[in-house]
Order: sequence, then C-alpha cells, then structure tokens
Amino acid sequence: HPASGVCPNPPASQMGGPSVLGQGAMNFKGADAKMSVVIGAMAVSDLVKSTLGPKGMDKILQSQTGEVTVTNDGATILRRLTLDNPAAKILVDISKTQDEEVGDGTTTVCILAGSLLAEADPLLSQRIHPQTIIQGWRLAVGAARKQLEAMAWDFNSEPEAFRKVLFKIAKTTLSSKIVHNEHDQFANICVDAILRLKGSGSLENIQIIKKCGGSMKDSFLAEGFILDKKIGVGQPKRLENAKILVANTPMDTDKVKIYGAKVKVDSMTKVAEIEAAELGKMIAKCEKIAAHGCNVFINRQLIYNKPEQYFADKGIMAIEHADFEGVERLSKVLGGDIVSTFDHPELVKMGGCKLIEEIMIGEDRMIQFSGCEGGEACTIVLRGASMHLLDEAERSVHDALCVLSTVVKDPRAIYGGGCSEVAMAEAVDELAKITPGKKSLAIEAFARALRALPKTIAENGGYDATELVTQLRAAHAGGNKSAGLDMRNGKIADMEGMGITESFRVKCCSLVSASEAAEMIIRVDEVVTCAPRQRQE
Repeated sequence: HPASGVCPNPPASQMGGPSVLGQGAMNFKGADAKMSVVIGAMAVSDLVKSTLGPKGMDKILQSQTGEVTVTNDGATILRRLTLDNPAAKILVDISKTQDEEVGDGTTTVCILAGSLLAEADPLLSQRIHPQTIIQGWRLAVGAARKQLEAMAWDFNSEPEAFRKVLFKIAKTTLSSKIVHNEHDQFANICVDAILRLKGSGSLENIQIIKKCGGSMKDSFLAEGFILDKKIGVGQPKRLENAKILVANTPMDTDKVKIYGAKVKVDSMTKVAEIEAAELGKMIAKCEKIAAHGCNVFINRQLIYNKPEQYFADKGIMAIEHADFEGVERLSKVLGGDIVSTFDHPELVKMGGCKLIEEIMIGEDRMIQFSGCEGGEACTIVLRGASMHLLDEAERSVHDALCVLSTVVKDPRAIYGGGCSEVAMAEAVDELAKITPGKKSLAIEAFARALRALPKTIAENGGYDATELVTQLRAAHAGGNKSAGLDMRNGKIADMEGMGITESFRVKCCSLVSASEAAEMIIRVDEVVTCAPRQRQE
C-alpha cells in the first residue's frame, strides 16, 4: 500500500492510541483518578467539619431561588449542595443513609470517611496496593466494633431508669443543635413523645407544629392532640365527652360534575328540581352521618355550606379539610376508624375524647383534643423568633426523636464526648501491633482516623486539640474507660458523671458506613466523564 494513504493529521483521540470514548468525554487514570476522588471526598468532609460537636458552627445555604437555610445538620447541608465530584456524591449518599437509618451521626460519618481517606493518601504514595489497605481496614473495623460492643451497656430495666438514660441520650444529641440552651426542656419533650408511642417507633404519629413568636422556652408537648384547623361557623367551640366520627368522604358527591356533561331543561322549575334532588342527596348523606350518634364530625375533605348548616342545627361540631396526615393521626389518637361510607353504623368504631376546645397559639386558633382514648399520637408545638430558627429546631427535634426511637428498639448505650472513639482507636492499635505485613500500616491509619473525631470536636471549641486528645489517650491507657472531652471547661472529664451518653446503634452505624464508603472510594483507579450534551443550534 502506498504511504500516501496515511492521514497526515490524525484526530486528537488517536494521538495516544485508539479511543473508544465519544468526542468530548474525559477519563483520568492511575494517580490522577486517585487524586480526584480522594481530594473531592476530603473537601466534602472539611466542609462539614466545623459543624461537629457542642461548639460546632452553623452554615447558611442559599438556593438558586434565593431561599435561605441556616443549619448545622450534616445531612441537610450535604443534601442542599450541588456537587460535581463523583466521590463527594458517595459521601453525600452515606450521610443521607445515616440520616434515614438512625437520624443522627451524619456529620460524624462524613468526617470519619474523610479522615480515613486522608490517612490512606500517604500509604498510596508509598505504593501500597488499595486492596492491602482495605484488608487492613476490614480487620480494624472488626476490632473497633468488638470494642464498641464490649463498652456498650444494656439499660432495658425498670421504667424510671430507662427514662433517665433516654433523657441523657436526648440531651447529648441536642447539645450540638440550635436548641442546646434549652436542651433539658427539649430532651424531656422528646422523651415523653417517644414513650407515648409505646415502643411502636412510628414517628409519623408525632406531629410538629411550628408557630413564630415567643421564645424557644415557650415550646411544649401538648397534653392531648392539636389540629391546626378552625371549628365551623355557628358551632359549639367547646365540647365535653365527645363521640367523634373521623371520615374521608366527599360531601358534594352528588353534584353533576361529569366533565363536559350537559343537561337540557325547558323551564326554570326543572333547574330547581335538579338542585332540590342534589340537595336531597346531600341531606340524606348528612342524616346517615347523624344516625351514627356522633357529636363531632371530622372530614378529610371539604364540608360545604348546606351540610355545615345541617350539622350546626343538629348540634354536631363539624371540622373540614383536616389534612390526610391529620386524619391518620386523629384515628390513632382517638381510637376510631376512618370511615368513607355510612350505611352500617353498627360496624363503625367511633373515637372519643374528654374535651375538645379551641385554643390560641401565638395569633392562630387551633383545636385541642384532651383526654384521648388511644393516646399513641401527640403534638410538639415549637415556638421561636423566626421561621429559619423554627426549621432548624424542627430538624434538631426530629434527629433526637429518630435516635430515641432507635434506642427504644436497641436499648444499648455508650459514653460520648470522644470516649468511644479513643477506646476503639486503642483496640485497633493493639491489633496493629500483632498484625504482620503492610496491613498493619493501614490498621494504624484507621486508629489515627478514629482519633480525628475527638480532635475535631476540640478544635471546634477553640481548645488545644492535640493536647486534649493526647491527655484523653493517656487517661484511657491508665484505665479510666469513661473519660471523654468536657467541652464546657476544655478539659478531660468523666462522661459517666456528666451524663454524656450516646446510642450504641448510631455509633456502630457511623463506623461501618464510613469505612465502607472510604473503601469504595479508595478502590477507584479510573474516572470516566461523559461528553456534555451538544446543544442544538
């Protein structure tokens, strides 16, 4: 073949050998790929680092629409970020999983994964294979978990002691949130709300109402149940010994509302007859409802003027448009069924409560149900100066409720304040001493990553982190296994005496999730980015 057949200017993709990727696609290999993913994950971890611990700072997040969120909740911060780095997205995912699974420890998970990668970076530079590092980490996780289980203590004893431990766990969870100034009050609110669920753990039965005004101190757990609605016109505003029918039914069922339907009539009397027939059907439905013998009717859908007037004449209190969750919770709290048809009153179980009255919270009227039969649902009313503050308080309370419901299912606790991390690091160090080969370097790195958590907590408080963490290490080595960081005074203290207690399950979940995410990221040796979509001119 003649040499002139060779193309003088080969395409750029063929310069370094043949390429199978589309035009505009990029791929990073080897050291570049490792650099990209490790640095991306470490950057996300550094972003949330300053929010950890009781002295953690808040972040202001502004969306493209200009909506502002002020928060120090790791999962919320990461969820709102628009990230481009693939490894950073993995960290966001584990943070979300932690939030859905146990509700708290979202920041811890990110920082631990970031620290693991930061410690793995020098090992990779020493040409240690990622799989060797992963093997070492897996051994380290096993040792750390075993140590954590040995430290955990079961407190599923008499109710009084159980409540005390729940209170301590709630207080510890809330101490790093915006409500920390009132954490005793909020911890009591959360514990009472969880104990009312009687171990069911269905948090949707706890309703949180946010009302601007007052201060956080004015927040309370409602005695009965509060519905954010008003009582109908001309009906009694207070009712004792209520028999309540909770329904989800359209009250205008019999209007002619078929799309595009036409009714031709030849006189106005016929129109009046149609209207009278419609009205008759409505009233017939109302009579069936009244036949149940209820004196309160609560509907998920609208109750129109005529039925409302009928109920008022019969002395039945009618509440319309109670949102779906409101109806679900009401049926649980009042111990009644949600009804849609009314032909068999004898089959319907009605709800009951001792008193229904209208109350004022701030400047809004609401309906309070007191002395309910079911009692497995409740309402937390949050008060505060602004909506941003209330949103953050709601997130804090929700985290505490999630942790408490986890603890009720798995009643084991450990001491907080960096105590468990240092104890785990100590156990991992012991393992490194007896493990031969390069794996021991990875195990030592894992122990250093665990110690990064108490170090970050101390740094956020403005204390000398290195000094405190080394003191804490020495205290544990000296046999004081419940020593941890006292962030009020910036010294080492006994966590048992201070009552700083955390859930075993939350801590265990953070440990396992963080190590799995770091493993996943460190395995990457190539990043392929698709070509951007071409715009049609």
